[in-house]
Amino acid sequence: MNKKHALIFVTITVFLDTVGFGIIVPVLPQYLTEVANASLSEASALSGYLVVSYAITNFLFSPLLGGLSDSLGRRPILVVSLFFYSISYLLAGFATALWVLFLGRLLTGITSATYATANALIADVSPAEERAQNFGLMGLAFGLGFIFGPALGGIIGAWDVRAPFFCAAGLAFINCSYGFFFLKETLSRENRRPFEWRRANPWGAIKQVGRYPLLIGLLGAVFLYNIGHHVYPSNWNFYTIEKFSWTPWDVGLSMAFVGVLSAIVQGGLIRIAIPKLGAVNCVYIGVFSAVIAYIGIGVSTTDAEIYFWIFVSALAGLGGPAITSILSNQVEQNAQGELQGILASIASLATIAGPLILTQTFTYFTSDQAPVYLPGSAFFVAAAITLIALLIFVVKIRKLPKESLTAKKV
Repeated sequence: MNKKHALIFVTITVFLDTVGFGIIVPVLPQYLTEVANASLSEASALSGYLVVSYAITNFLFSPLLGGLSDSLGRRPILVVSLFFYSISYLLAGFATALWVLFLGRLLTGITSATYATANALIADVSPAEERAQNFGLMGLAFGLGFIFGPALGGIIGAWDVRAPFFCAAGLAFINCSYGFFFLKETLSRENRRPFEWRRANPWGAIKQVGRYPLLIGLLGAVFLYNIGHHVYPSNWNFYTIEKFSWTPWDVGLSMAFVGVLSAIVQGGLIRIAIPKLGAVNCVYIGVFSAVIAYIGIGVSTTDAEIYFWIFVSALAGLGGPAITSILSNQVEQNAQGELQGILASIASLATIAGPLILTQTFTYFTSDQAPVYLPGSAFFVAAAITLIALLIFVVKIRKLPKESLTAKKV
């Protein structure tokens, strides 16, 4: 019962967290143009800087929180993280200057352990043969959150551009309260390890991967894959507004469609695909689908084409849980939090590089200085980077122990 309740809680946690994020995406371009008095192209660059400010602090502090979760347990880290999420959204809702927005992003980055700690919690309560499917719950929650969040943001954002930020703050606080009052600790005392400062900084944590040399190449591929994936949160709203003149409602509706497909893939299809095809094939299918979807979206000329490529991109959802489960099966049970902290740091590094590369690409190729007007340029860059990641996956996965790659073990 504790296992079932923990999985329900972590699914709800990621769902509400994603709703909170998704609810502000449709209004972000208009919000930034108003607060910063900037053009749409300039606002895209600003959004990239905001993401990077979050990512830098998240990169620095994720290993610390991952180590603390291995030492103190998952529950207190999740609760504190969610509390500061609510504070950051409140700051954004009241902001009248850019520095307030950056303060909120920095604060969130320092305390943001939701996904890393949630994954560690899943590893706590899941036997090896169920991990890939249970990691897929993160994708299910993410997908459901992106059904309701952007749609809700498009509706209430049409009423007031700041209203979505206050709704996001309320959802985060409800989530925090739920965890505080109802979540039981999932990490048993015998599986905890003493906290060590040398392993609680990003460089110290990454050095621990040296104990698993076969993972280094895979983690590099994860880094590149994450960079490419940032084309969606960093560019989707700006790209569709610039090229197709979409409204916040149109943006929210498209993201809700993404959420529906993601929920289908990661909430249902992955539970069939992993046992039938194996984790390795799911990684290959997922990453390749991402590559061709990026190219397709970048060359689209109609709304119908965009929605077709959204459908293709949904298959990319098979890759994330599969590679996470493969990596998880390579480390000891008492190092799951550390591994997730390492993955969070890598994701944060990608969040530093990805938005900078992709938003600046969009800004440049939609500016007057561009040699050619190419609003889809960021998607082409994402496709090239992700293709490199796919090639690395193919080479490195073959070197892992076969017993950790079979459907029965992931």
